[in-house]
Amino acid sequence: MTDSPYIPPKIWSNDASSGGQFANINRPTAGPTHDKTLPVGKHPLQLYSLATPNGVKVTILLEELLALGHAGAEYDAWLIRIGEGDQFSSGFVEINPNSKIPALMDHSVQPPIRVFESGAILLYLAEKFGELLPTDLAGRTETLNWLFWQMGAAPYLGGGFGHFYAYAPEKFEYPINRFTMEAKRQLDVLDRRLSESPYLAGDSYSIADIAVWPWYGELVRNNVYSAAEFLSASEYVHLQRWAQEIAKRPAVVRGQRVNRTWGDEASQVAERHQAF
Repeated sequence: MTDSPYIPPKIWSNDASSGGQFANINRPTAGPTHDKTLPVGKHPLQLYSLATPNGVKVTILLEELLALGHAGAEYDAWLIRIGEGDQFSSGFVEINPNSKIPALMDHSVQPPIRVFESGAILLYLAEKFGELLPTDLAGRTETLNWLFWQMGAAPYLGGGFGHFYAYAPEKFEYPINRFTMEAKRQLDVLDRRLSESPYLAGDSYSIADIAVWPWYGELVRNNVYSAAEFLSASEYVHLQRWAQEIAKRPAVVRGQRVNRTWGDEASQVAERHQAF
């Protein structure tokens, strides 16, 4: 790359040499790259995932449901190594045509139901078990407001700020400034909301908190992109309070371990097939 301005070509073509941490799995087409059948365990729910922020949303919710006494929430969690392209297998693409983790199959019904996209999985499980989603119209709507806020906001944090700050092969001022500004704006949105109520949807912990915490709670706790100091995360006092409180929940601690293959060995449960 050079310091000269980039002029987009008339017709774009894929430059496989563009580099970056995920260059080997990025491509401009969908569909499977190889044939492989996904394994199926003994439990009603089969999860195919990795312990990224999007992945742990689902394992945290499943562990919360089990803690609430829902035996039907027992699950097998199979490791999908996205760096090695497991998400492009024929079996995974059959569940999620978008080739992104997490993906879920519910075998408690016939025919089994596929659920993909983390927000859809959270909503599906909350409705299936009648937990962590208010039933009154106002409470349900406020919960869904924040659930869908996270779905729309996180790409600016992950694909925007996270990519250019942490993963891009070269650092450039414009994209880092652009997405840092947006990341801080989003943190301020959350901090202001959490100055009004203990949880995002009000007085009760919900799937809204479960969706937002792995990204924004862990960001201000310096566990995402190692960027807490850069973002002056300590200034978001209400967000910090919420992040630290949720981090102490036993189900959150357990959920973060599932499909994890890095960090402290004691924190890793690469695949989960029984309670731990």
